[in-house]
Amino acid sequence: MKAVVFEGFKTFPQLKDVDRPTPGPGEVLLKVAGSGACHSDVGLFHEFPGDPTGFLTPPFTLGHEVSGWIEELGPGVTGLNAGEAFLVYGPIGCGRCKPCSRGQDTYCQDVPSVGYLATGLGRDGGMADYMTTTARNLIPLGDADPVAAAPLADAGLTPYHAIKRVLPDLTTPGATALCIGLGGLGLVGVQILRAMTGATVYATDTKPEAVAAAEKDGAIGIPSEGAAEKLQELTGGRGITAVFDFVGAAPTLELAAASVAQQGSVTVVGLAGADFPWNVFRLPYEVNFSSTYWGTLEDLHEVVDLYRAGKISPEVHVYPLDQALEVYQKLVDGKVSGRAVIAPHRNAG
Repeated sequence: MKAVVFEGFKTFPQLKDVDRPTPGPGEVLLKVAGSGACHSDVGLFHEFPGDPTGFLTPPFTLGHEVSGWIEELGPGVTGLNAGEAFLVYGPIGCGRCKPCSRGQDTYCQDVPSVGYLATGLGRDGGMADYMTTTARNLIPLGDADPVAAAPLADAGLTPYHAIKRVLPDLTTPGATALCIGLGGLGLVGVQILRAMTGATVYATDTKPEAVAAAEKDGAIGIPSEGAAEKLQELTGGRGITAVFDFVGAAPTLELAAASVAQQGSVTVVGLAGADFPWNVFRLPYEVNFSSTYWGTLEDLHEVVDLYRAGKISPEVHVYPLDQALEVYQKLVDGKVSGRAVIAPHRNAG
Protein backbone atom coordinates (compact mmCIF):
# COMPACT_ATOMS: atom_id res chain seq x y z
CA MET A 1 0.00 0.00 0.00
CA LYS A 2 1.02 3.67 -0.28
CA ALA A 3 1.97 5.76 2.76
CA VAL A 4 3.50 9.19 3.45
CA VAL A 5 6.50 8.37 5.60
CA PHE A 6 8.34 10.73 7.93
CA GLU A 7 11.98 9.66 7.68
CA GLY A 8 13.79 12.29 9.72
CA PHE A 9 13.81 15.82 11.10
CA LYS A 10 14.55 18.58 8.60
CA THR A 11 13.75 15.98 5.91
CA PHE A 12 10.75 16.22 3.57
CA PRO A 13 8.50 13.11 3.82
CA GLN A 14 8.31 10.48 1.10
CA LEU A 15 5.40 8.66 -0.53
CA LYS A 16 6.44 5.02 -0.34
CA ASP A 17 5.20 1.47 -0.77
CA VAL A 18 4.87 -0.20 2.65
CA ASP A 19 3.27 -3.37 3.95
CA ARG A 20 -0.38 -3.22 4.94
CA PRO A 21 -0.53 -3.41 8.76
CA THR A 22 -2.18 -6.21 10.72
CA PRO A 23 -4.28 -5.32 13.78
CA GLY A 24 -3.00 -6.68 17.09
CA PRO A 25 -5.03 -7.62 20.16
CA GLY A 26 -7.61 -4.94 20.93
CA GLU A 27 -6.97 -3.18 17.63
CA VAL A 28 -8.76 -2.70 14.32
CA LEU A 29 -7.58 -2.19 10.76
CA LEU A 30 -9.15 0.86 9.15
CA LYS A 31 -9.53 1.60 5.48
CA VAL A 32 -8.64 5.29 5.62
CA ALA A 33 -11.42 7.65 4.57
CA GLY A 34 -9.67 10.92 5.29
CA SER A 35 -6.45 12.16 6.86
CA GLY A 36 -5.95 15.84 7.62
CA ALA A 37 -2.66 17.52 6.71
CA CYS A 38 -1.76 19.50 9.84
CA HIS A 39 0.92 22.13 10.43
CA SER A 40 2.16 19.98 13.33
CA ASP A 41 3.43 17.59 10.66
CA VAL A 42 5.32 20.47 9.07
CA GLY A 43 6.91 21.09 12.44
CA LEU A 44 8.26 17.56 12.43
CA PHE A 45 9.84 17.46 8.99
CA HIS A 46 10.54 21.14 8.32
CA GLU A 47 10.96 23.11 11.54
CA PHE A 48 12.16 20.91 14.42
CA PRO A 49 15.93 20.30 14.48
CA GLY A 50 15.34 17.07 16.40
CA ASP A 51 12.89 15.17 18.57
CA PRO A 52 11.53 17.52 21.27
CA THR A 53 9.90 14.64 23.17
CA GLY A 54 12.02 11.53 22.74
CA PHE A 55 9.01 9.60 21.45
CA LEU A 56 8.86 10.67 17.80
CA THR A 57 11.43 8.24 16.46
CA PRO A 58 11.36 7.96 12.64
CA PRO A 59 10.42 6.33 10.41
CA PHE A 60 6.64 6.34 10.76
CA THR A 61 3.61 7.20 8.63
CA LEU A 62 2.23 10.70 9.17
CA GLY A 63 -1.43 11.55 9.76
CA HIS A 64 -2.99 12.18 13.19
CA GLU A 65 -6.40 13.49 12.00
CA VAL A 66 -7.93 10.30 10.69
CA SER A 67 -11.29 8.74 9.88
CA GLY A 68 -12.01 5.42 8.24
CA TRP A 69 -14.11 2.33 7.76
CA ILE A 70 -13.42 -0.85 9.70
CA GLU A 71 -11.73 -3.39 7.44
CA GLU A 72 -10.66 -6.04 9.96
CA LEU A 73 -10.97 -6.73 13.69
CA GLY A 74 -7.98 -7.75 15.76
CA PRO A 75 -8.06 -10.52 18.40
CA GLY A 76 -10.46 -9.84 21.25
CA VAL A 77 -12.39 -7.03 19.55
CA THR A 78 -16.17 -7.41 19.60
CA GLY A 79 -19.20 -5.19 19.05
CA LEU A 80 -17.83 -3.57 15.90
CA ASN A 81 -18.63 -4.40 12.31
CA ALA A 82 -16.75 -4.17 9.02
CA GLY A 83 -17.75 -1.14 6.96
CA GLU A 84 -18.74 1.07 9.90
CA ALA A 85 -17.29 4.60 9.83
CA PHE A 86 -15.33 6.05 12.75
CA LEU A 87 -13.23 9.03 13.71
CA VAL A 88 -9.93 8.17 15.40
CA TYR A 89 -8.84 9.67 18.72
CA GLY A 90 -5.14 10.06 17.99
CA PRO A 91 -3.41 10.07 21.41
CA ILE A 92 -2.62 6.63 22.83
CA GLY A 93 -1.51 6.44 26.45
CA CYS A 94 -0.69 3.62 28.80
CA GLY A 95 -4.35 3.21 29.78
CA ARG A 96 -3.48 2.78 33.47
CA CYS A 97 -2.51 6.18 34.93
CA LYS A 98 -4.97 8.79 36.23
CA PRO A 99 -4.97 10.99 33.10
CA CYS A 100 -5.57 7.96 30.86
CA SER A 101 -8.43 6.82 33.10
CA ARG A 102 -10.06 10.19 32.33
CA GLY A 103 -9.53 9.68 28.59
CA GLN A 104 -6.77 12.31 28.67
CA ASP A 105 -4.11 10.24 26.94
CA THR A 106 -2.34 13.45 25.89
CA TYR A 107 -1.06 13.76 29.45
CA CYS A 108 -0.19 10.08 30.01
CA GLN A 109 2.21 9.70 32.94
CA ASP A 110 3.95 6.63 31.54
CA VAL A 111 4.76 7.45 27.92
CA PRO A 112 7.99 5.36 28.00
CA SER A 113 5.91 2.18 28.38
CA VAL A 114 4.00 3.14 25.20
CA GLY A 115 6.98 4.32 23.16
CA TYR A 116 5.18 6.93 21.06
CA LEU A 117 2.77 9.84 21.51
CA ALA A 118 -0.09 9.17 19.11
CA THR A 119 -1.28 7.87 15.80
CA GLY A 120 0.86 9.72 13.25
CA LEU A 121 3.17 10.99 15.99
CA GLY A 122 5.59 8.16 16.63
CA ARG A 123 3.13 5.42 15.64
CA ASP A 124 2.10 4.85 12.01
CA GLY A 125 -0.77 7.18 11.18
CA GLY A 126 -3.44 7.62 8.57
CA MET A 127 -1.67 9.29 5.65
CA ALA A 128 -1.94 5.91 3.93
CA ASP A 129 -4.40 3.47 2.42
CA TYR A 130 -4.82 1.59 5.72
CA MET A 131 -3.86 2.01 9.37
CA THR A 132 -4.39 0.32 12.72
CA THR A 133 -5.56 1.82 15.99
CA THR A 134 -7.00 0.65 19.29
CA ALA A 135 -10.73 -0.12 19.32
CA ARG A 136 -11.08 2.14 22.39
CA ASN A 137 -10.07 5.15 20.30
CA LEU A 138 -12.91 4.91 17.78
CA ILE A 139 -15.69 7.52 17.76
CA PRO A 140 -18.74 6.43 15.72
CA LEU A 141 -19.70 8.75 12.88
CA GLY A 142 -22.97 7.11 11.87
CA ASP A 143 -24.09 8.46 8.52
CA ALA A 144 -21.86 11.56 8.63
CA ASP A 145 -19.33 11.95 5.81
CA PRO A 146 -16.09 10.53 7.26
CA VAL A 147 -13.88 12.38 4.77
CA ALA A 148 -15.16 15.79 5.83
CA ALA A 149 -15.09 14.73 9.49
CA ALA A 150 -11.40 13.78 9.58
CA PRO A 151 -10.08 17.21 10.74
CA LEU A 152 -12.32 17.05 13.80
CA ALA A 153 -9.76 14.73 15.40
CA ASP A 154 -7.43 17.70 15.95
CA ALA A 155 -8.70 20.91 14.33
CA GLY A 156 -12.02 20.33 16.11
CA LEU A 157 -10.86 18.62 19.30
CA THR A 158 -8.04 21.03 20.19
CA PRO A 159 -10.07 24.28 20.18
CA TYR A 160 -13.02 22.49 21.80
CA HIS A 161 -10.91 21.37 24.76
CA ALA A 162 -9.40 24.85 25.16
CA ILE A 163 -12.83 26.50 25.09
CA LYS A 164 -14.42 23.95 27.41
CA ARG A 165 -11.84 24.71 30.13
CA VAL A 166 -13.06 28.33 30.42
CA LEU A 167 -16.67 27.77 29.36
CA PRO A 168 -18.25 29.09 32.61
CA ASP A 169 -16.65 32.51 31.98
CA LEU A 170 -18.12 32.63 28.49
CA THR A 171 -21.74 31.96 29.44
CA THR A 172 -22.15 35.10 31.56
CA PRO A 173 -23.88 38.19 30.15
CA GLY A 174 -21.49 40.52 28.36
CA ALA A 175 -18.77 37.88 27.88
CA THR A 176 -16.36 38.31 24.98
CA ALA A 177 -13.92 35.95 23.25
CA LEU A 178 -11.04 36.50 20.85
CA CYS A 179 -9.55 33.99 18.40
CA ILE A 180 -6.05 34.95 17.26
CA GLY A 181 -4.91 33.02 14.17
CA LEU A 182 -7.59 31.76 11.81
CA GLY A 183 -6.13 28.63 10.29
CA GLY A 184 -7.77 25.22 10.58
CA LEU A 185 -8.06 25.38 14.38
CA GLY A 186 -8.94 29.05 14.77
CA LEU A 187 -11.84 28.99 12.34
CA VAL A 188 -13.35 25.92 14.00
CA GLY A 189 -12.78 27.67 17.32
CA VAL A 190 -14.98 30.53 16.12
CA GLN A 191 -17.71 28.03 15.19
CA ILE A 192 -17.50 26.28 18.57
CA LEU A 193 -17.71 29.55 20.48
CA ARG A 194 -20.74 30.59 18.47
CA ALA A 195 -22.40 27.21 19.00
CA MET A 196 -21.75 26.85 22.74
CA THR A 197 -21.73 30.37 24.21
CA GLY A 198 -23.56 33.64 24.02
CA ALA A 199 -20.27 35.52 23.98
CA THR A 200 -19.46 38.17 21.43
CA VAL A 201 -16.70 36.59 19.33
CA TYR A 202 -13.87 38.61 17.81
CA ALA A 203 -11.36 37.13 15.36
CA THR A 204 -8.10 38.38 13.90
CA ASP A 205 -5.41 37.22 11.50
CA THR A 206 -2.77 38.74 9.25
CA LYS A 207 -4.65 37.37 6.23
CA PRO A 208 -7.75 39.40 5.28
CA GLU A 209 -9.34 36.36 3.64
CA ALA A 210 -9.10 34.43 6.92
CA VAL A 211 -10.77 37.28 8.78
CA ALA A 212 -13.53 37.31 6.15
CA ALA A 213 -14.06 33.57 6.64
CA ALA A 214 -14.47 34.10 10.40
CA GLU A 215 -17.00 36.86 9.75
CA LYS A 216 -19.09 34.42 7.70
CA ASP A 217 -19.24 32.22 10.82
CA GLY A 218 -20.57 35.10 12.92
CA ALA A 219 -17.39 36.61 14.37
CA ILE A 220 -16.54 40.31 14.37
CA GLY A 221 -13.42 40.54 12.21
CA ILE A 222 -10.49 42.66 13.41
CA PRO A 223 -7.61 43.56 11.04
CA SER A 224 -4.25 42.60 12.54
CA GLU A 225 -2.80 46.12 12.37
CA GLY A 226 -3.89 48.05 15.45
CA ALA A 227 -5.92 45.07 16.72
CA ALA A 228 -5.19 45.61 20.43
CA GLU A 229 -6.32 49.23 20.36
CA LYS A 230 -9.43 48.38 18.35
CA LEU A 231 -10.41 45.60 20.76
CA GLN A 232 -9.99 47.88 23.76
CA GLU A 233 -12.17 50.46 22.01
CA LEU A 234 -14.87 47.91 21.17
CA THR A 235 -14.99 46.62 24.74
CA GLY A 236 -15.07 50.06 26.34
CA GLY A 237 -11.57 49.58 27.74
CA ARG A 238 -12.53 46.41 29.63
CA GLY A 239 -10.69 43.97 27.37
CA ILE A 240 -11.58 40.42 26.33
CA THR A 241 -12.96 37.82 28.74
CA ALA A 242 -11.23 34.83 27.11
CA VAL A 243 -8.43 35.04 24.55
CA PHE A 244 -7.38 32.00 22.50
CA ASP A 245 -4.02 32.23 20.74
CA PHE A 246 -3.98 29.59 18.01
CA VAL A 247 -0.46 30.58 16.92
CA GLY A 248 1.78 31.05 19.95
CA ALA A 249 4.26 33.37 18.20
CA ALA A 250 5.72 36.50 19.81
CA PRO A 251 3.36 38.98 18.06
CA THR A 252 0.25 36.93 18.89
CA LEU A 253 1.27 36.54 22.53
CA GLU A 254 1.78 40.29 22.72
CA LEU A 255 -1.68 40.86 21.24
CA ALA A 256 -3.24 38.42 23.71
CA ALA A 257 -1.62 40.18 26.66
CA ALA A 258 -2.70 43.60 25.39
CA SER A 259 -6.29 42.49 24.79
CA VAL A 260 -7.27 40.38 27.81
CA ALA A 261 -9.49 41.76 30.56
CA GLN A 262 -8.73 41.86 34.26
CA GLN A 263 -9.62 38.44 35.74
CA GLY A 264 -9.86 37.10 32.20
CA SER A 265 -7.96 34.23 30.59
CA VAL A 266 -5.37 33.71 27.89
CA THR A 267 -5.12 30.18 26.50
CA VAL A 268 -2.15 29.47 24.24
CA VAL A 269 -3.12 26.70 21.85
CA GLY A 270 -0.61 27.23 19.03
CA LEU A 271 2.77 25.53 19.16
CA ALA A 272 5.01 28.24 17.68
CA GLY A 273 6.87 28.14 20.99
CA ALA A 274 7.74 31.81 21.47
CA ASP A 275 8.81 33.11 24.88
CA PHE A 276 6.60 35.50 26.83
CA PRO A 277 8.35 37.79 29.35
CA TRP A 278 6.23 38.21 32.46
CA ASN A 279 6.17 40.28 35.61
CA VAL A 280 3.40 41.31 37.99
CA PHE A 281 2.53 44.33 35.81
CA ARG A 282 2.77 42.50 32.47
CA LEU A 283 -0.87 41.38 32.46
CA PRO A 284 -4.02 42.71 34.12
CA TYR A 285 -4.53 41.33 37.62
CA GLU A 286 -5.77 37.75 38.10
CA VAL A 287 -5.48 36.74 34.47
CA ASN A 288 -5.38 32.97 34.02
CA PHE A 289 -2.50 32.47 31.55
CA SER A 290 -2.22 28.84 30.45
CA SER A 291 -1.48 26.43 27.64
CA THR A 292 -3.37 23.38 26.51
CA TYR A 293 -2.73 20.44 24.21
CA TRP A 294 -5.20 18.44 22.11
CA GLY A 295 -8.13 17.09 24.19
CA THR A 296 -9.77 14.09 25.82
CA LEU A 297 -11.53 11.07 24.41
CA GLU A 298 -14.79 12.34 25.93
CA ASP A 299 -14.22 15.75 24.32
CA LEU A 300 -13.98 14.14 20.89
CA HIS A 301 -17.32 12.37 21.38
CA GLU A 302 -18.82 15.78 22.13
CA VAL A 303 -17.15 17.37 19.09
CA VAL A 304 -18.69 14.70 16.86
CA ASP A 305 -22.08 15.39 18.47
CA LEU A 306 -21.72 19.07 17.50
CA TYR A 307 -20.67 18.09 13.98
CA ARG A 308 -23.55 15.68 13.46
CA ALA A 309 -25.97 18.33 14.75
CA GLY A 310 -24.69 20.76 12.11
CA LYS A 311 -23.25 23.18 14.67
CA ILE A 312 -19.68 23.04 13.34
CA SER A 313 -18.39 22.36 9.84
CA PRO A 314 -14.65 22.62 9.11
CA GLU A 315 -13.70 23.98 5.69
CA VAL A 316 -12.04 21.05 3.91
CA HIS A 317 -10.31 20.63 0.55
CA VAL A 318 -9.96 17.01 -0.55
CA TYR A 319 -6.95 15.55 -2.40
CA PRO A 320 -5.95 12.01 -3.46
CA LEU A 321 -3.08 10.28 -1.70
CA ASP A 322 -0.72 10.73 -4.64
CA GLN A 323 -0.95 14.52 -4.14
CA ALA A 324 -0.13 14.41 -0.42
CA LEU A 325 3.45 15.64 -0.85
CA GLU A 326 2.23 18.59 -2.92
CA VAL A 327 -0.20 19.44 -0.14
CA TYR A 328 2.56 19.36 2.46
CA GLN A 329 4.68 21.66 0.30
CA LYS A 330 1.74 24.09 0.13
CA LEU A 331 1.54 23.95 3.92
CA VAL A 332 5.24 24.79 4.15
CA ASP A 333 4.68 27.71 1.78
CA GLY A 334 1.63 28.95 3.71
CA LYS A 335 -0.70 28.44 0.74
CA VAL A 336 -3.38 26.23 2.33
CA SER A 337 -6.67 27.66 3.58
CA GLY A 338 -9.02 25.63 5.73
CA ARG A 339 -7.95 22.00 6.12
CA ALA A 340 -6.48 19.83 3.37
CA VAL A 341 -7.73 16.26 3.68
CA ILE A 342 -6.10 13.34 1.92
CA ALA A 343 -8.72 10.77 0.86
CA PRO A 344 -7.15 7.54 -0.46
CA HIS A 345 -10.55 5.90 -1.08
CA ARG A 346 -12.80 8.86 -1.89
CA ASN A 347 -15.56 6.72 -3.41
CA ALA A 348 -15.39 3.91 -0.86
CA GLY A 349 -17.51 3.33 2.19
